[in-house]
Amino acid sequence: MNTPTAEARLEVRGLSTSFATEAGRIQSVADVSFAIRPGETLALVGESGSGKSVTSLTLMGLHARTSHAQVEGQAWFVRRDGRRVDLLAMPESDKRALRGNELGMIFQEPMTSLNPVLTIGEQIAESARLHLKLDRKAARAHAQRMLELVEIPAASQRVDEYPHQLSGGMRQRVMIALAMACNPTLLIADEPTTALDVTIQAQILALMGRLQKETGMSMLFVTHNLGVVAQYADAVAVMYAGRIVESAPVHDLFARPEHPYTRGLLACLPGVARRRGAPAQAGRRAQLVAIPGQVSSPFAPPPGCAFSPRCGVRREACEARMPRLEATGGGRMLRCIGSGEELAA
Repeated sequence: MNTPTAEARLEVRGLSTSFATEAGRIQSVADVSFAIRPGETLALVGESGSGKSVTSLTLMGLHARTSHAQVEGQAWFVRRDGRRVDLLAMPESDKRALRGNELGMIFQEPMTSLNPVLTIGEQIAESARLHLKLDRKAARAHAQRMLELVEIPAASQRVDEYPHQLSGGMRQRVMIALAMACNPTLLIADEPTTALDVTIQAQILALMGRLQKETGMSMLFVTHNLGVVAQYADAVAVMYAGRIVESAPVHDLFARPEHPYTRGLLACLPGVARRRGAPAQAGRRAQLVAIPGQVSSPFAPPPGCAFSPRCGVRREACEARMPRLEATGGGRMLRCIGSGEELAA
């Protein structure tokens, strides 16, 4: 067993998650590896169905255990006391002690993630009683302080309200307060601004950035919004069909994307399309570039590189075997035969 990287808060190696279904076993995540340093934000990006949420749920131990999930790989996590533990190999009892305590998670949709029959104060206080060992009075006071921390107005009143009484933006703030209640060292944010308008989205992201600076926590930020990634992430890992195809520091990736899929995603952004295309004629807008084809079915993946059926620069070798994720220098990783990489053995 290899020794985990000393400076990483979380180091994932070869993570694979598959599920048994009536139509056969599907591979949702395959050979995913990345590392997050203390205080760093890693953005995990890709189209819907690329495996981003399954990756985050697997790390939290919340993948569908009733669906006969099979998990392989390692996920080394540094606890507050400096001990390194493998999240994937821990007993369930130890995982429960970490979840909501040292590991926090913001789920995609707060209306379905919050309990509709409990007040928001009760839901935050439950975590404080369990992990911080506070009594009911102290836990309620802690819940109110958390609502104030995430800038919910009239927190003393809102603490006794139910999720349906709050707006979408306020429910998202409650989810952040719930995830931050025990001051986690690693926060997993799974599409934390989904379905919010741009004004509220900006407020939520600014709030998360402020809390991260104040607490020094690391963050795994799951999103499909590349504009958000450019503003808030330190590094980016691009996923396609369950695999990471490219990772790099955020500024390097936007300045020089190497994988054809990454270039396709960036070409879909209006500003990038204008910069990369021919000069726009007066009175005309630059035409956006769409990635041709569709993501292949997980029940019938193509041979070799999963992106090869949609790739405009594919070679014959691309359809033979899946390429490895290889270091290309400057903190960059790439899974592409077109880069001159050798085929996986």
